[in-house]
Order: sequence, then C-alpha cells, then structure tokens
Amino acid sequence: MKKIYFLLVTVLSIAFISCTGDSGPPGPPGPSGDQGAIFVAQSFETAPLDFLVENNFEQIVFFPDNIDIQDNDMILVYLLWTENPNDTWRLLPQPVFFDDGQFQYNYQDNFTDVSIFLDAPSTFNLNSLSSAYTLNQIFRIVVLPVDLINSANIDINNLNSVMELGKITDFEKL
Repeated sequence: MKKIYFLLVTVLSIAFISCTGDSGPPGPPGPSGDQGAIFVAQSFETAPLDFLVENNFEQIVFFPDNIDIQDNDMILVYLLWTENPNDTWRLLPQPVFFDDGQFQYNYQDNFTDVSIFLDAPSTFNLNSLSSAYTLNQIFRIVVLPVDLINSANIDINNLNSVMELGKITDFEKL
C-alpha cells in the first residue's frame, strides 16, 4: 500500500512539475526608478514685507504665475533671521520670546497665495514691537511635492537641506 501511495504521489508530482500553460497577459509596467520620477521643487523670495497695525500685522504674498501648485504639494515658508556674513533662515512658525511675553511669525497658504502674519496671545501687544521685528522682513517660500519629501529623510527646518533635495539653486525675487 505504501508503494502504491508513493508511486501515485511521484507521478502526480511529475505531472504538476512538467505542466506548462499560457503565461497570461503582461502586467502593467512598474516604476522606472529615479530616472522616471520627476519631482519639481519651486521657490521664490519675497520683497521686504512690513507688518503694521494698518495691515493687521499680515501680508498676503501671491504665488508668481510660473509657480504651479498641486493638491499634494507642501508649502514651506522661511524667514531671513540674520544676515551677513551668513544668512540664517528659519522655518515658520517662528516664535520670538521676550521677558513680558511672546509672538510668532506664522503663515497659512492656499493655491493662490500665502498669508504671512504675526500671531500673539491677547496678553501681548504687537504694537510694542520694535521695527526690527516688523519692518523689511524677507521670506523664502518653497513648494515641494509631498512625494519628494516622502522619498527622502529630510529636516525641513534646514533650508539648505530643502534646497539640496529640491535642486534649488536660486530664489526668484518678487
């Protein structure tokens, strides 16, 4: 009985191994790797902005016509914190602390513009800020595809890292 069972299993195994059939239709092409992935970072720099009582400490910056915003793009805004000899750029929101309170530079965006504003608790008087914090503030705005950010381990707080990832070499000045 064992011999018949062994013979039957062997014959069936050989039959299954030796059977070939139609391979079927080809599947869809897979991703082509780095050569096929095109992620375009876009960027520009604002003219100096003033945050005053008259404009409610807010400025609206419209995207230039050559900036194409997609649903899955990430908008990052950086403030020029210190100048010469080395410019230092800080990602918003950027808090500023004083002995009597704090405020922060902040922003919100949509597909046509970025609203950059000063934000503070009701106990802090923005009118008391010196002109160093309210006048001639320069910002860099970067539009990055989320796929690009997801494909890399990046510190978005570091503008130089973002520029390198997005292959940004210069900022169009508005």
